[in-house]
Amino acid sequence: MAPIELETRLAVLEREVARLKSKVEGTDTADVPWWERVAGTFAGDQAHETAMKLGREYRASLRPGKPRTRKG
Repeated sequence: MAPIELETRLAVLEREVARLKSKVEGTDTADVPWWERVAGTFAGDQAHETAMKLGREYRASLRPGKPRTRKG
């Protein structure tokens, strides 16, 4: 492999690593809190709705007294 071709490939890889690092570290978002980036991610997701319903039912089962049910 020619040295110039190797340098070109290395430059591409370095740019890609920098892009991935900025994505992982969150530096590609301009001072947006993490919760704003996550908000709405599960909108309309049936699996998420089911998980939330099961979580509510489980927490209600741990409470003393008559369990409250929530419609929906």
